[in-house]
Amino acid sequence: MTKLTIVANIIANEDKIELVKAELLKLIDITRAEAGCINYDLHQDNQNPAHFMFYENWQSRELWQAHMGNAHLADYMQATEGSVASFVVNEMTQIA
Repeated sequence: MTKLTIVANIIANEDKIELVKAELLKLIDITRAEAGCINYDLHQDNQNPAHFMFYENWQSRELWQAHMGNAHLADYMQATEGSVASFVVNEMTQIA
């Protein structure tokens, strides 16, 4: 089983930074308790407060995919609809 690293970059609309931040913070505890979650760490850019980044590690891609189908992510998407300018997810494998 190969560990999967996820880097998710979220850019909030300038007038929605606090809303997006509050909704992202709601995801932390519930996701960290999910099967397969090794770490789920949220960062905010020091120069651009609209830029958030999740650094995640999962025991497998299948367990991450299960996470992506959970209700709390659907709730986040609904709560932030129209508030996010960009959302880019990179699936990565540690090589060294």
